[in-house]
Amino acid sequence: MLKKRKSEKEGKIETENKSTNNVSYTAKDIYVLEGLEPVRKRPAMYIGSTGSDGLHHLIWEVVDNSIDEAMMGYATNIVVEFLSDGKISVTDNGRGIPVDIHPQTKKSALETVMCTLHAGGKFGGESYKVAGGLHGVGVSVVNALSEWLRVEVCRGGYLYVQEYKRGVPMAPVKKTEQCFSTGTKVVFVPDVSIFRTVEFNHKRILDHLRQQAYLTKGIKIVFVDYSVNPAFYYAFSFSGGIKSFVEYVNKDGDPPIQSKIFYTHKEKDNIDVEVALYYTEGIETHEFSFANNIHTVDGGMHITGFRSALTRTINDYIRSNNYIKEAEENLTGDDVREGLIAVVSVKLREPQFEGQTKARLGNPESRSVVEAVVNEAFKEFLEKYPSDGRKIAEKCLLAAKARMAAKAARETILRKGALEGLTLPGKLADCQTKKIEEAELFIVEGDSAGGSAKQGRDRRFQAILPLRGKILNVEKAQLHKMFSNTEIRSLIVALGTAIADEFNISKLRYGKIILMTDADVDGSHIRTLLLTLFYRHLLQIIENGKLYLAQPPLYRIQKGREVYYAYNDEDKIKTIKLLGEESGINIQRYKGLGEMNPDQLWETTMDPNVRRLKIVTIEDAKEADRLFDILMGSNVEPRKRFIQIHAASVKNLDI
Repeated sequence: MLKKRKSEKEGKIETENKSTNNVSYTAKDIYVLEGLEPVRKRPAMYIGSTGSDGLHHLIWEVVDNSIDEAMMGYATNIVVEFLSDGKISVTDNGRGIPVDIHPQTKKSALETVMCTLHAGGKFGGESYKVAGGLHGVGVSVVNALSEWLRVEVCRGGYLYVQEYKRGVPMAPVKKTEQCFSTGTKVVFVPDVSIFRTVEFNHKRILDHLRQQAYLTKGIKIVFVDYSVNPAFYYAFSFSGGIKSFVEYVNKDGDPPIQSKIFYTHKEKDNIDVEVALYYTEGIETHEFSFANNIHTVDGGMHITGFRSALTRTINDYIRSNNYIKEAEENLTGDDVREGLIAVVSVKLREPQFEGQTKARLGNPESRSVVEAVVNEAFKEFLEKYPSDGRKIAEKCLLAAKARMAAKAARETILRKGALEGLTLPGKLADCQTKKIEEAELFIVEGDSAGGSAKQGRDRRFQAILPLRGKILNVEKAQLHKMFSNTEIRSLIVALGTAIADEFNISKLRYGKIILMTDADVDGSHIRTLLLTLFYRHLLQIIENGKLYLAQPPLYRIQKGREVYYAYNDEDKIKTIKLLGEESGINIQRYKGLGEMNPDQLWETTMDPNVRRLKIVTIEDAKEADRLFDILMGSNVEPRKRFIQIHAASVKNLDI
């Protein structure tokens, strides 16, 4: 291959033949990373990232080892502590990591486990029949990515201790005082040279520990944070297991339609299968899948088997009970999962996870086993509880009717949009640019604000879509009702992506979608309705970083000929102090965008050089889903409780 380079001596372009150059490439150029060096060199390969996800993954890896002991029946208590000096501690009362000399490494088994990749008790023998730590790199990876780590093992009547610095032992394993129980304690400090930030999230940790407590009957998990004053304490223990889990998932959601929660727990072909489910009056689906207590967020073969069994069993049930005619088509997977809350947990000897972060289960045998177990047990459930069976059948049939009605309405809308050329004369004021990455769509409330925005915009790259009034609350509506709403139809056509099954992010006509509503209660309500629409039906727009919130000013402050804008009360106070005195200052509070002249709207809210935009992100999809259910759903009691809890923190209230 020929490559052009600049001669350092002559300053001219020469031609160099790489195949005949003198650059050395011999055995000495092959680097062998020893011990835990590969982890420090490429940490994301082992924990997914060096951001917040990877940081929390350190805790998950240590806790998983303790959970493995609990699943085998050896541990009953796990304690996770944030110590006042910044250290993190995880303690269990399991058997304790072995400390005798390992026959291969000729070192203590404790040091071998802590300092060697692919070393552990989960690759053979009978120590662990099931375990979450598939690759055997868990605790050693934590050691490698910790600035300092100390492990304490109580085993055989004595306490054994070893400390490490960035994965390297500071001294041999030391046998210290006597102890009269068994267990392992790991204390570590994440390495700040590896992680972008070392800030842990209480809620994220509690959610993970709560899941583990649901999945492991009889285990007690305690979380204590001594770094705050007063210390934060939380404990979990659930005798109901995953039956309690499905109730918790829906604690603020729609009412259940069943009188009994479906539950089955059976071992088949050396795979332990545990499933719990029930249906609610809502339309959202919540499925949680686990393999050896590892949350498989991307599903896998076990969830595929569950869905297949659910669809087949319900179709068999409605046909055998003559709920549909023989010529009518079967219900789809989406039909039978509307309003479903389910937890699917499997435990197997040799799980095949995809990736070190274990997001998806790949074992083909888990599909057939789960399908067989659920098919048999759910069929029996529907026959044993005919009232629940009837309600489930009616729920699924209603979902099928809504799907067919939505399909017809959607096709009508898409045909109409195509005929109108996606322009909607008199409503959408489109921009001139054909470059999608430059184009911006401002969604504004009302004709008054729309008029100001149209006059104040830069028509080269800014489009304006005014909406009249408050759009339909899609949290409470079936898809076909959405399509009958004029404002929603206009928005969908303007975006160009279509919706539901036809949604295509590549057809989005704008690089930025900006919600520009009034800075009052009505504006906040309209913004929330729009956010609900995007979250429930246009989620990829949010996930791709295309949705923004405009920040119009609340106040116009004038002294003499000088004009300032304040975007909140704090800005207003700072501006008044800056001006030195309150006399001679005129303060105008904007009630809406329509009160602003086009030039004021441009220079405060629309000009890319000075405006303030907030990008809409979803840090926690499950929490966002729960809050939308509470705030926008049909169940009043959770919303009332939410308002009562948060009433004291309200800052602006229009009455």
